[in-house]
Amino acid sequence: MDSIYLDYSSTTPMDLTVVDAMAECYRRVSGNPSSQHQLGRHAKRVLEDAAESIGNHLAARVHQPRPDRVILTSGGTEANNLALLGLPHESPGRLIVSAIEHPSTLAAARELQRRGWQVDFLRVMESGVIDLNHLDELLQRAPSVSLVAVMWANNETGVVQPIQHVVRRCEANDIPVHTDAVQIIGKQPVNFADLGVASMSIAAHKFYGPPGIGALILRSGITRQPILFGGAQQLGLRPGTETVALAVGMRVALEASGPHLALRSAHLRARRDQLEARLLAGRPGSIVNGSAERIAPTLNLSFPGLDRQRLLIALDLAGIYCSSGSACASGSSEPSHVLTAMGLSTERVESAIRLSVGVPTTAADVESSADRILKIINQL
Repeated sequence: MDSIYLDYSSTTPMDLTVVDAMAECYRRVSGNPSSQHQLGRHAKRVLEDAAESIGNHLAARVHQPRPDRVILTSGGTEANNLALLGLPHESPGRLIVSAIEHPSTLAAARELQRRGWQVDFLRVMESGVIDLNHLDELLQRAPSVSLVAVMWANNETGVVQPIQHVVRRCEANDIPVHTDAVQIIGKQPVNFADLGVASMSIAAHKFYGPPGIGALILRSGITRQPILFGGAQQLGLRPGTETVALAVGMRVALEASGPHLALRSAHLRARRDQLEARLLAGRPGSIVNGSAERIAPTLNLSFPGLDRQRLLIALDLAGIYCSSGSACASGSSEPSHVLTAMGLSTERVESAIRLSVGVPTTAADVESSADRILKIINQL
């Protein structure tokens, strides 16, 4: 019996064009980008071209006199940490962060709290969407806010957040906004310049690029202080020798997704909806978590009466690979902080799993996986 991968929200396999481009880079680029000799200068050019291309694909203004900046990181976690912990810290400030953020953002917020910052957690409605009325209330309170952090699409439910509404409210109060866009890249068009946020996190392995690289896109005029030390790379903001091939891989992954983004999104939505319909019909009483707009691949379902851990183990043994939430929190047996923040019942939270389809997922894969999932649910 063939296994079926339904955990694309956790990570995606590298596109073969990405693998080929990285292999070619490893063969041809051997210098350290910080070295002054010819090999180093060549590596630096390739690296800078890749970073510039990444910015262009995300519609960052990288060619302006005061350009937006693409800060290469090890992934989304480091990018979120830099966005929050890199805030100027001459004195503690105030942060608003949504209660459904990725663990990397929430952990960074709690670290700021430990350092004396005031941190307000933005409420979320049962639909999975942040409460804009609560945001209005928080913005009116003293003291003034240093940053608002709201992710663009949730990694557990797939629910898309109203980022532009958040930006408009914050612009009126001259407050910068950071958004974790890790889950949305490669699923729908992204225009950093039009979005209006101060900073945005991305991670290549979520859009068929290599693991181990991401970026923090910083709007022109937005400053951050380094959270790592010991080198002058990337103007001292993110020290450490850059891996040129990883940057090339991320660039190629963005290039590969761009021309086919609409078709890819339609394919993902069709397979997700097919799986959702089969499971809801085959298991009366099952519930979709997140009743608002969702990114195309993601389906979060509760099967009341079942235990998510037992279900995940049984599915793994049956060759169905899925999860109960963020891979960064997979070692924890704690209930989902996202579903809890949405105000869902304990029964729904404890019986919820996340299924996510990908470009390689076929209609036959969906039918086979639905059959196996329903069979296991009925056995349990």
